[in-house]
Formats: sequence, C-alpha cells, structure tokens
Amino acid sequence: MIRAKMEVTELRDYGHSARTVVLSARYDTSIPEDQRFAEATPNGRIEMYVDNPAALEQLIIGRVFYLDFTPLA
Repeated sequence: MIRAKMEVTELRDYGHSARTVVLSARYDTSIPEDQRFAEATPNGRIEMYVDNPAALEQLIIGRVFYLDFTPLA
C-alpha cells in the first residue's frame, strides 16, 4: 500500500450536481508528518470528476485527506 496526504485545493462547479475536485500534495513546513510525506512525494495533483452529493459535502477546499493506493493484483 502507498499512502499520500492530499489537500482539496480547487473545486470547479458546472452549475449542476457534479464538480471537478482537485487535490494537491500537502506540505506544511511546521508539521513533521508533512515534512516526511514531502520527502517521498514533494509534489503531486489528483483531479476527479465527482457526481456524488454525499462525497462533495466532505470535499471542501482546505480539507486534508489520506489517500491509500492498494494494488488490485
């Protein structure tokens, strides 16, 4: 498994229920955990088109998430 720490940095609204959500690698020099993550992944960006109102309620600018990548095989 690979873990990333990402922050919601952009929301693009299209005038209906769906939005594009952009997450960027989180780095705050005052947070030791962020410093460790930045050593492995100093920069990164994930963009998702989300059409799930319950998910969009949680995906707000400034909110930070751990993203876990688990191989299927």
